[in-house]
Amino acid sequence: MAVVKARKRDIDLLARLLRAEAVGEGELGMLLVGNVGINRIRANCSDFKGLRTIPQMIYQPHAFEALLHGMFYQQAREQERRLARRVVNGERFWPGKFSLWYFRPGTAQSPLPCPANWYNQPHVGRYKLHCFYEPTGKECENVYRVY
Repeated sequence: MAVVKARKRDIDLLARLLRAEAVGEGELGMLLVGNVGINRIRANCSDFKGLRTIPQMIYQPHAFEALLHGMFYQQAREQERRLARRVVNGERFWPGKFSLWYFRPGTAQSPLPCPANWYNQPHVGRYKLHCFYEPTGKECENVYRVY
C-alpha cells in the first residue's frame, strides 16, 4: 500500500531522480535517495513544509542537483521504476530510513569525510559516497511515525 499518492507519471519522475542522483551507488543507493524524498513529503517540517506530491518534492527549488544534469531528463527505465514503487510503498533502509538530507562530499575520485551536521541535523550514516542526516524528534516528529 502506498504511503504517498503516486500515479504512473509520478513513479516515472521518481525513477528518473533515483537514477540521476545515485546510479553509481547501486540499487540500495537509489532506494536511499527515494527514502529521503518520500520522507520529505511525509514529514511536513523544516524546509519541507507543504510538500504533498512527488513532483513538488522533486522540483522544490535547490532540492536536487541532478535536475541540472542531462541524466534526469532521460526516459525512466523499468529497473528504477521498480525501485521507485518500493519506496512509495513504504520500504525504508538505514541510513535513509528517517533522513531528510543527503549529500556527497568531495568527488568520486577524492571523497571527503561526512560533516557532523548538515542543515543543523546530525549525521547518522554513510552509504558509499553519500552522507545522510536526519532531524531530531523534537524538530520533526512526523518523520519518525511508523507507516
